Amino acid sequence: MSGITTWLTGLPSSGKSTIAAAVAAELGRTHPVEILDGDVLRREFFPELGFSRADREENVRRTGRLALTLASHGVHVLVPVIAPYRDSRDWVRALHADQGVRFAEVHVDAPLAVCQHRDVKGLYAKASRGELTGLTGVDDPYEAPPTPELRLRTNELSLPACVSAVLELVLGTPVGVHPVGAH
Repeated sequence: MSGITTWLTGLPSSGKSTIAAAVAAELGRTHPVEILDGDVLRREFFPELGFSRADREENVRRTGRLALTLASHGVHVLVPVIAPYRDSRDWVRALHADQGVRFAEVHVDAPLAVCQHRDVKGLYAKASRGELTGLTGVDDPYEAPPTPELRLRTNELSLPACVSAVLELVLGTPVGVHPVGAH
């Protein structure tokens, strides 16, 4: 059984974790699945890492190695992590390619204004009050992937449409819903 790492990247509050959880619920019925959520990894496994560029890159490298290990053992790994820098994500892709393990990048694409409105964790509000600096997309860059395997415009697509598109990508077969604008 071969696994795959599906890396969901996007701005804070774009929908990465929500999509990953819904995909895991469906995929987990027939395949071993693991979610490597960025918030959980930082809190439980990499608490010494801050939010400097070097620490963010190291976070992505560590997460990528962990995902590779799981995927190489047949697990379908979902990684909802901001991973703001293109070169870090490309490094993880190359790591997987070197080991012959499938890797797919999904850009969970929502406009900054939509993410600010959602503000699931209150980060944008803290940044606007000056209580938080270095927020990706506000005062730290987010380098959107130019050619992801899948781009999900979560301000235009329903959650079921996003889930169907990711499942189709991961499984390589149609799963029923073909959302307009998902690719």
